[in-house]
Amino acid sequence: MKEFFQVTPLERVLEYTTEFAATGTETVSLAEALDRILAKDVIADQNLPEFARSVVDGYVVKAASTFGATESNPGYLTVKGEVFMGRPPDFAVGPGETAYIPTGGMLPTGTDSVVMIEHTEKLDDHAIEVFKSVAPGQNVILAGEDFKESETILAAGNRIRPQEAGLLAAFGVRSVPVFNKPRVGIISTGDEIVPIDQTPSFGQLRDINSYTLSGLVTKSGGIPVMFGIVKDDYESLFTRCSQALEESDAVLLSGGSSMGTRDLTVEILSRLPHSKILVHGIPISPGKPTILAQVGGKIFWGLPGHVVSAMIVFVVVVRPFLESLAGFSQSRKGAFGIPAKLTRNLASAQGRVDYIRVRLLQKEGSLWADPILGKSGLIHTMVKADGLIAIPMNTEGLDEGVQVEVFPV
Repeated sequence: MKEFFQVTPLERVLEYTTEFAATGTETVSLAEALDRILAKDVIADQNLPEFARSVVDGYVVKAASTFGATESNPGYLTVKGEVFMGRPPDFAVGPGETAYIPTGGMLPTGTDSVVMIEHTEKLDDHAIEVFKSVAPGQNVILAGEDFKESETILAAGNRIRPQEAGLLAAFGVRSVPVFNKPRVGIISTGDEIVPIDQTPSFGQLRDINSYTLSGLVTKSGGIPVMFGIVKDDYESLFTRCSQALEESDAVLLSGGSSMGTRDLTVEILSRLPHSKILVHGIPISPGKPTILAQVGGKIFWGLPGHVVSAMIVFVVVVRPFLESLAGFSQSRKGAFGIPAKLTRNLASAQGRVDYIRVRLLQKEGSLWADPILGKSGLIHTMVKADGLIAIPMNTEGLDEGVQVEVFPV
């Protein structure tokens, strides 16, 4: 077994995501599919749209019939009829002819564009003037312009947002195969931790981590399962960890990776069947004393007890693992940083990646990242923060005004 704090580089830690299989799948109704991860490619069984249609109210034409038309030299077209919504036209439109068409109406045979109604004038029931020419395809959506039959409209591994739900509805998809949401067991440890409905005595703290981690799990697409508070007692902690592993896809134990209790956590992991400790420390700050283990094919994290450290470790390394469990596509993983300028100089120790909480400010026409400094036990630093910036390893710091990426929290 590795010696503790023989730290594993962050890039290597994230590579372990491939060691854990995604959860199973289920089929849910489209109405229940919001924010779920698609488990199977969806193939178009028809063109979308199925027919060419107008995107404006106006007169449908063959574009060539309008060429050369201007306000001083209008074109004259014969009105052949009218297109009605919800049914195909029962007539064709030839050269020099037109028909009124509403937005969304189906183009009649012989037409390829629409003149906006404001560029026309009705002379009588059978003729109009056109004051502006149109090009072929102007003011229309062609059949299959959105998606063509047999095209992959959504690939497995994508999150179903409202726009994806709308796309599936357009193809009449009523039920969707999705990955199961990973169940994540959450355990708080420490003789000093008490339930939130209890008034702490001097030297005690309310259980903050169960609630912050539960919220982060939910935001990451998982289902948090709270297993309560366990004192620093070997048998009690072993029993609770065994239960959490039995009932969950992953386990987060907070407070069991610090200098005083890490040996207890390592002993328990060593005793659990089919267990393997993969990581004994990560060169990041805060969060260096982090443990990652594989127990019977399931993920077990030993997180720092300080609330800010636990939250930052979750955002930086735990979330990618949960996304893998949830079936999230490799190509879609990872948060996109928000570019901003740094408001002040920041010093950093070499040999680790420093994660700094920042608030975003708008000033002088630019977005600025303003560091919120404070110890890892002070939750107000996360409450005030909009995101995190990373000071890379082997960097002595960042200068005021330098461009940084802010990752939302």
